[in-house]
Amino acid sequence: MSVINTNIKSLISQNAMVKNNRELGTAMQQLSTGKRINSAKDDAAGLAITSRMTSQIRGLDQAIRNGNDAISMLQTTEGAMVEMTNMLQRMRELAIQAANDTYTQDDRDYLNLEFQQLKTEINRITRDTQWNGMDVLNGTFVNDAGVEGKFRFQLGSNAGQVITHTIGPMGFKESTGEASLGTGTLELSGNFSVGDKISLTFGDKTIDYSVTGNDLISGDEAMSLESIAKNFAAKLSSELGEDVTADASGVITFDTTEPDGADDPVITYVNEKGALDNIKGLDITTSSNSNEAISEMDKAINRINQERAGIGAVINRVTYATDNLTNVSQNTSESRSRILDTDYAKASAELARTQIISQAATAMLAQANQQPQTVLKLLQG
Repeated sequence: MSVINTNIKSLISQNAMVKNNRELGTAMQQLSTGKRINSAKDDAAGLAITSRMTSQIRGLDQAIRNGNDAISMLQTTEGAMVEMTNMLQRMRELAIQAANDTYTQDDRDYLNLEFQQLKTEINRITRDTQWNGMDVLNGTFVNDAGVEGKFRFQLGSNAGQVITHTIGPMGFKESTGEASLGTGTLELSGNFSVGDKISLTFGDKTIDYSVTGNDLISGDEAMSLESIAKNFAAKLSSELGEDVTADASGVITFDTTEPDGADDPVITYVNEKGALDNIKGLDITTSSNSNEAISEMDKAINRINQERAGIGAVINRVTYATDNLTNVSQNTSESRSRILDTDYAKASAELARTQIISQAATAMLAQANQQPQTVLKLLQG
């Protein structure tokens, strides 16, 4: 049967071309993006699986960075302890020297000068050693669960996958800070340490301020007092709703002649006893004192060795953990690739196939469109 209005052969060719062009477009998209799944219609289940895998991989990669950060922090802490150990060894050496009766009292006094300076420096290291702005050796770090000195390292892609390590206070307090309340004033004096807390009570309200490392960063007592006073004044002003100011000498002034109901300020010392508190009062000015110092130096060195051993152990543990995370991330990425990524050999073959079919279909459509022309021959005559 020869008809003109409905060209079935042309319709068949057109439908074939539409389907083939869709497959051609899919192959070109896969080749241009490198992904087999570019939208949910390509593979709904595969998209859901690879999305979950992506969350896991990104979490694992961040956990690896967390582990490296933890190692850096622990190495910084242990590095400070190395220098503390070196100074303790030198102090022990000085104590042994001073214990010998071939030295005069003047000689022992000279030896004691270095001994005391090294002792002070050990405490300063424990007070000022920081990583990312956090104090790591003076025991003032408190995690958000309220546990002092306990660091939690997130080493997994899911909640609760942590490794913990506690670093106790390693030094000893040398604070001599004082606060005296006068008529409309509060005067700070002396030497404060990180973690010292000044409390001032107004009636039923107690306002606290804890000294931070930033307050003492200058190393100058006068500048430290100024920083502490100004920061405490700012907190008092905020809490009381009054104009409270501080000057460079550490004097805090209230805008009233006398703070209503103010009790005398109290200074408390956080973690007053550190791991090395036993060396705080030592000197080597006599033979007996020197022998006592030798014994106490041994205790202090052993205490630092214990802490360093714990840090070294957790560094090794975190190292193995990050290596494992790297392996898991690598294998998970490989698994995701099998589902998500384009197989270029297969996609390029599909592209060639659909291109050939597209060209052939175009030619067949042209033939189908020409076929009705034969009807004209029936009308000739």
